[in-house]
Amino acid sequence: MIKNITKLFFFLISSTAFAQVGGESTYQFLNLVSSPRQAALGGKVFTNVDYDVTQALTNPSTINVEMDNQLAINYSSYLGGINYGTAAYAYTWDRRVQTYHMGVTYINYGSFEGYDEQGNATNSFSGNEALLSFGYAKQIGYSDFYIGGNVKLITSKLEQYTSFGAAVDAGLIYIDEDIEFQATLVVRNAGIQITTYAGQNEPLPFEVAFGMSQTLEHIPLRWHLTFENLQEWPIGVSNPARAETDLEGNQTQEKVGFFNNVLRHTILGAELFPDKGFNIRLGYNFRRSEELRIVEQRNFSGISVGVGLKINKMRFSFTHARYTSASNANFFGLQLDLR
Repeated sequence: MIKNITKLFFFLISSTAFAQVGGESTYQFLNLVSSPRQAALGGKVFTNVDYDVTQALTNPSTINVEMDNQLAINYSSYLGGINYGTAAYAYTWDRRVQTYHMGVTYINYGSFEGYDEQGNATNSFSGNEALLSFGYAKQIGYSDFYIGGNVKLITSKLEQYTSFGAAVDAGLIYIDEDIEFQATLVVRNAGIQITTYAGQNEPLPFEVAFGMSQTLEHIPLRWHLTFENLQEWPIGVSNPARAETDLEGNQTQEKVGFFNNVLRHTILGAELFPDKGFNIRLGYNFRRSEELRIVEQRNFSGISVGVGLKINKMRFSFTHARYTSASNANFFGLQLDLR
């Protein structure tokens, strides 16, 4: 059984894995952070197997009975005045059938002034996109492996152009309850545009990711290590602003070496007091730090800090994520236990 599942993962990777990072595909909102907890731990974490019902939006294999009747609503006033949010809910039908999951992501890009080719003002316009997902996970026999999948329906409207698409996520996770360790392989956003904006098909932001996490035995801390966008190597591109010029005027472009490329795939996160009513979360995204840092200036891009607070049947989350000196993002979340 496990052998067949492994073959399925490699089939998905080989049939869809073309380079798709940042601006090279449509429906880029699918890569947005799904919750304040995710944002605080570096932007992408795939191994939280607990009450966090929003986690299943990025890794369906984490769907579990602790998510039963949990409702989460998250919101962010994003960069450039963009507003977006997510919502998620899970319901356990019974212990044998396991748990079903449903999620929604919505983004509004605001209002824009329209102009024609000659620069004359026309009507203002807006843009918005939305995602509806359905997920399910199941234990593989009596093993420590769980497999899950999301089916996602995508709609997008940008000015007068509309598009509709569909995608799937697949996740395989290993859980060792004795040492509280998890490891997972995730294939995300494998899909197509069913209807296009203007007759030209564009790829979706396909991604392959691997993650690990563990709660330490004698320290109230859970660490997270994530490797994102494994379908593309190298991921780093030289920045023309960092080119060096010698005395004769010759320019040498920045070289992105092997180690730098490894770091750009890496995200680190840590959660202090993960099982308590109050916890502190820290994250560092190396690719965000490298791509958004300013030459010869320290701006702390890539760092994120968040907190979580549980009061009775409510969980509040807040995260501040550092992007550039000019703009940062705040994330707010509320999860309700409806049992």
